[in-house]
Amino acid sequence: MKNSLNSKGFTLIEVLVALVILAVSLLALAGLMTTTTKNNASGGHLTEAATFAQDKLEELRAMPWNSLIPGSVNTDLVPNPPGSTGIQYTRTYRVNQLNPSLKELEITINWNDAINRSITFFSVLSNPENT
Repeated sequence: MKNSLNSKGFTLIEVLVALVILAVSLLALAGLMTTTTKNNASGGHLTEAATFAQDKLEELRAMPWNSLIPGSVNTDLVPNPPGSTGIQYTRTYRVNQLNPSLKELEITINWNDAINRSITFFSVLSNPENT
């Protein structure tokens, strides 16, 4: 009888406390997974928007210098199908004349993924005839 009182095992209280600690830590991890998934999706949308801006920048750089009219604002939808994430992006670009040999391109991409978002890129082009 004396041996059963000094047994080396866990009591029911110790097991319940361990289960409560485990449950709380798993709930915290579940919340972390939700946040991580949202941030990952947001990063994917941002990467896609940057790619669409780069596409437009390359298109504008290939155009003749005189066809880039300063002060013009142009808006277009990114060609269908929309991005791989299913989000529809709108692209706006503006040409600003900095001096006779430099033009600034401002490209803005807008999208909505439950929140209206936008990102703007700037680039400067020089007149190839003045270099």
